[in-house]
Amino acid sequence: MFTENYDPCYPDQPVVDRYLPVWAKLPAFAAKPAFIWADDDATSPRTALTYSQLDTAVDRMARSLLVTLRRGDAVLVLASPGLRLVKLLFACQRAGLTAVPVIPPDPARFGPAHAHLLRAVSQTKPSAAVADAGYIDAVTKTAAAVVSGGESSGRLAAMLSNLRWLAVDELEREGGADGQVGYAGCGPDDVYLIQYTSGATGVPKPVMITAGSAAHNVRAARKAYDLCPSSVVVSWLPQYHDCGLMFLLLTVAAGATCVLASPAAFLRRPRLWLELVAEFAATCTPVPSFALPLVLRRGRVTAAHGRQRRSLELGSLRNLILINEPIYVSRVAEFVRAFRRDGLRVSCISPSYGLAENCTFVSTAWRAASCSDVLPTYMKLLPSARLSPPGDVAAPETEIAVVDEETGEPVPDGVEGEIWVSSPSNASGYLGHPSATREVFCARVPGRAGGACFVRTGDRAVVIGQERFLYVVGRSADVLALDGAGRRGVHAYYVEAAAFGGAPDRLRGGCVAAFTTSTAWPLSKTEVAVVAEMQKGSGGGDHRELCDRVKEAVWREEGVRVGLVVLVDGGEVPKTTSGKLRRGVAREMLLAGKLRVVFEVRYDDGDRTVAGVRGDEGEEKTGKSAAGWLAGGEGMEPDMGLALAFGSASRRLRLKSFL
Repeated sequence: MFTENYDPCYPDQPVVDRYLPVWAKLPAFAAKPAFIWADDDATSPRTALTYSQLDTAVDRMARSLLVTLRRGDAVLVLASPGLRLVKLLFACQRAGLTAVPVIPPDPARFGPAHAHLLRAVSQTKPSAAVADAGYIDAVTKTAAAVVSGGESSGRLAAMLSNLRWLAVDELEREGGADGQVGYAGCGPDDVYLIQYTSGATGVPKPVMITAGSAAHNVRAARKAYDLCPSSVVVSWLPQYHDCGLMFLLLTVAAGATCVLASPAAFLRRPRLWLELVAEFAATCTPVPSFALPLVLRRGRVTAAHGRQRRSLELGSLRNLILINEPIYVSRVAEFVRAFRRDGLRVSCISPSYGLAENCTFVSTAWRAASCSDVLPTYMKLLPSARLSPPGDVAAPETEIAVVDEETGEPVPDGVEGEIWVSSPSNASGYLGHPSATREVFCARVPGRAGGACFVRTGDRAVVIGQERFLYVVGRSADVLALDGAGRRGVHAYYVEAAAFGGAPDRLRGGCVAAFTTSTAWPLSKTEVAVVAEMQKGSGGGDHRELCDRVKEAVWREEGVRVGLVVLVDGGEVPKTTSGKLRRGVAREMLLAGKLRVVFEVRYDDGDRTVAGVRGDEGEEKTGKSAAGWLAGGEGMEPDMGLALAFGSASRRLRLKSFL
């Protein structure tokens, strides 16, 4: 029995899709907007989808899907963001299908998005793919035209050509499935979604999520954020996975209204997000923490086309949910100061924690009503949870433990450890990865006979104070081991924050990646490398001086010596679709010479002695030099090894272009 919702008028359901007919039959909800599409400014029309319309459309699309598919089949979902995608995702659940949502890549240009699509098709083996009719036509023509072009592109073209394609336009056409025999829909134990991990620290893995786990997850989030039928959500997050997808389900579970925009619309004009909050008097909005400085930098200017910037009223917000951990307090404080006069309150800040292996949501630090105007902090961070006292007999359904990652034993408060999560929201495992599933999803705390299984998150945290706030301090995979033996480590984002702080006028916030790498020549050692994107239009300054500022700031703030600073143009540092840095990928790209380097400086140990510089203004750009330096000098100019050995600071040395 589900008891999270105390109101008998709105009974909880074991599967989220089953809320829809409940709302559709209630007079107060039938004509109420469930979702509103608002992808541009106020001059563009808003398209609303009521609960009655959504339920009818989902029923029609589910029946159409079952004309050619069977319950339990996997379906690749490639529809464009919008209300059609919302209907399709719920229709897959009602039809009992396993949805595999993937961002539709450009059919004519092979890139990372195609590699992910190839991965999804290979691993999930879908029975069909659903997309807009125009996209299907473009994919079909492109696949037929591919004769060569690389092993990956040719393999993907063959796979896409062999897929059964279903057009969303046909699925939602009225009368398309009249007379179809009834169906049972998803059961709580049925896998209804394959959700890929972000890929921030490795290859994205396919997480199997049951309909029951997803329903529990959104009920837990609804309770944590105190959402109800009067709540209004604004979200521009990708609707394909994680928080963007979870808020579609959460809206329906709460009987609320959700205003949707596309990520592309936000990136074009970040202020759109806050304008929608003001226009619809939103009470809740989820954003990754990188959105805050982006809005400050680009969102407080006069609107495009010469229109006067509209005033904002943000006092309706009860939950501004920050979803990317760690959550740096300086970003939040600056954002609140900037928009305080528009009604934004400190009490609405809701730092939260989640991961794909637990559907999405795990915790938030507080409810809006219980937060004071003074935010608790630790090591420049905001907390993401508040844990129950040890031995609490009224333990919550979701248990968060901070343990020694080697032994699994809980660590005392104040000691850093790995986060483990036990919850009915835990996913079933990784599709096709039984050993990884056992390692990640079947952890147990020693000494607990018959205890629950925990998910090992790979995130590190510390519990501080009488309130037992949980501060997520980073990923285990991103800890920089500075002595080569792991005895001293620092979390990468502290180095990145210090590096950005050394030159905030010229670097892009959230676009600085730090990692360690070993050098084989002249001496084998571990050193810290920093790759930083420069702001647009900042390429005319003194690059050498900029690199020195970065190096000195990291030493001053964190006591970490940087051995290599690499400056690149905007968009070069790899990220996940949710904006998380892919530090491991950045390291691989640097070593392989795949970063388009603008300027770089290699430092010797000690003071500012420079071992080598490359990238004078006017020189042809190439991304190959760092690879030569870090791999032991291969590919250098004949006199470069001598200069490196003696640490010449007076000469600017160039590497040959490998392009």
